[in-house]
Amino acid sequence: MDSRFAELNSRLDKVVSLDVYTIQTTYVEQRLAQLQAEIQRCVDNNAKLEDDFEAYQRDEARRREAERQARLYQLIVPVALCIISSVIAIWAVVAK
Repeated sequence: MDSRFAELNSRLDKVVSLDVYTIQTTYVEQRLAQLQAEIQRCVDNNAKLEDDFEAYQRDEARRREAERQARLYQLIVPVALCIISSVIAIWAVVAK
């Protein structure tokens, strides 16, 4: 009988009290809520970063297109003036 009580007492010593369990459960729940909030902040930051990167890519594509068009016009206008002046010069010589 004494050995049974000793065994029961050793098992009860290993059992966590309700107060300790409640405190531990509350802490775990709070920590999980904090971690979920941190994860949500990271997801939001990641989405914002992706949106910013996409906007940068669009702006960069527009800039490149505008630069390409500017270079094209810088080439066409002088060549067109040269051709027009050459045609006028040839026409003036032929007309005499």
